[in-house]
Amino acid sequence: MTVSPELRTPRQATPDLLRSVFRQHAAGVAVITAHGDRPVGFTATSLNSVSAEPPLISFGVGTGSSSWPVLSEAEHIGVHILGEHQSELATTFARSGADRFAAPTSWRLGPEGVPLLDGVLAWLVARVVAKVPAGDHRIVIAEVVEGDPRGEGRPLLYHQGRFNALRD
Repeated sequence: MTVSPELRTPRQATPDLLRSVFRQHAAGVAVITAHGDRPVGFTATSLNSVSAEPPLISFGVGTGSSSWPVLSEAEHIGVHILGEHQSELATTFARSGADRFAAPTSWRLGPEGVPLLDGVLAWLVARVVAKVPAGDHRIVIAEVVEGDPRGEGRPLLYHQGRFNALRD
């Protein structure tokens, strides 16, 4: 058996190693929103479909994030799949300290009082069913209660630390 040169010198597990490896993994870009005493939201690349029956999704959120105090108490959350034309929106919701819901962000209150972003490829409203501790994060599992998949365009991706468009 021949060992490729790239596999000869493994690195010890560190946060930097994990970040370096996942920079190679292209991921779809979503924004998660919730409403408590104020609307909150953040850009997520950890969104996953968990189950079709019942319809469950999951995502990770850092417990040190500015959104976590509201999300930790939220009964419902909004999930927004961003289009390739929305890299500025993704950047706004990824930026610490930004007023994410100020202009030019266009949004409205949706079902269950969840903030819904306008112009996205698709959105869901989901009821939070579990928050699982995972290091400095929580894995949130939520059951979908409503949604709309009818936005137009192509998805926004995150790869190599940048937002990118899908290419054929």
